[in-house]
Amino acid sequence: MRPFVTAAILALASSGSAVAAVAQTPASPDSSRTTARGAADTAAPDWLVADPAGKRVTIALQATRGPDGGALINGHRKGELQIVVPLNWTVQWDWRNADSTTPHSIVVMVEREKLPTEGGRAAFTNAMSRSVTAGLSAGQGDRTTFSADEAGWYWLLCGVPSHALGGEYLGLRVDPDAKTASVKQK
Repeated sequence: MRPFVTAAILALASSGSAVAAVAQTPASPDSSRTTARGAADTAAPDWLVADPAGKRVTIALQATRGPDGGALINGHRKGELQIVVPLNWTVQWDWRNADSTTPHSIVVMVEREKLPTEGGRAAFTNAMSRSVTAGLSAGQGDRTTFSADEAGWYWLLCGVPSHALGGEYLGLRVDPDAKTASVKQK
């Protein structure tokens, strides 16, 4: 496990809450299956820790530079990965910019017909990193906690102008039928 993920797990475990590490290793292409909706369910990666008893999920997110020069969020881009969170769960994320070439941020926005050109109003109170449009410099990070209190489809995207349009976004589904947090490959 990466150090910052381990720290998040240890911090939750030491708080006395029941913590369930959903997976210890990143999902592999062989760990998926197709659902009725056509999306592939993927074994939860090591950066997602669910606590069903406490109705809480901790997500460690990181921006990096991909081999083609495009930015990635946890190794993914262009909505190819969707994080699923049960309705009314608390979401805590630890955000870190590990890209030494440009600033990045993260914000949850309602999914619409078109991606926004830059970050705007967060869909949930506090569902954004500091400096949404300016971004955080390399090595900087932020932690936020919010309540996923409205079911629907959202984007988890970089709010720096043109970054989401360049592919720096994931999907986020707040699902009233989900029993635990998970990820789905699109």
